[in-house]
Amino acid sequence: MPRTMIECVVCEDLFDLHSPEKRRAGGLRNHCHECAEETVVPYLAVKAANGKMSDLTILQFESSSDREKYKKAWLNNTGHHKGKSCHLSRSNTTMSGLKFKKVAENRGNENHKGKL
Repeated sequence: MPRTMIECVVCEDLFDLHSPEKRRAGGLRNHCHECAEETVVPYLAVKAANGKMSDLTILQFESSSDREKYKKAWLNNTGHHKGKSCHLSRSNTTMSGLKFKKVAENRGNENHKGKL
């Protein structure tokens, strides 16, 4: 039996720990993808591009759909992979109505010499 084959503690079937199905399902290591229940919404860290030490904010969302909507809007509104062209258009995505809270924040320095 390969090392990646594990017996599920719920249904007692063998499953591959590194299979795509198990990776998508998440959950506990000793539960197969059919018995896995992932109830925790992952955090999302967003970063500002304002110098060598930029700001970093970690957010916690109430649902996975709110997290994905925020991530998609943030990527669009900040110009990720677009350069500065995003700030010249009126195509910014709305971020209202999404439920989240700020978990942590790290503020960067004002300028490149570390002085305020």
